[in-house]
Amino acid sequence: MFKAKINVTLKESVLDPQGKTILNALGTLGINGAQDVRVGKYFEILINSEDRNKAEQTVRQCCEKLLVNPVIEKYSFELEEGVR
Repeated sequence: MFKAKINVTLKESVLDPQGKTILNALGTLGINGAQDVRVGKYFEILINSEDRNKAEQTVRQCCEKLLVNPVIEKYSFELEEGVR
């Protein structure tokens, strides 16, 4: 069994209006020093497999077929082994 921890973010070339709104709000709240904010999504998926390669393939399929819009988003993931 594996736990996939997946991060999905906008590609650098894509504007992030939600991130800009958060950045402006931080300044309004008196929180200074933040230079940029990028908003993303985080997923955890339990994969029922004993084989790491098959688990990675399953995670890639989940991302490429459902979780990620490849035109504007990119993803990365890590697998945690031995999760029950």
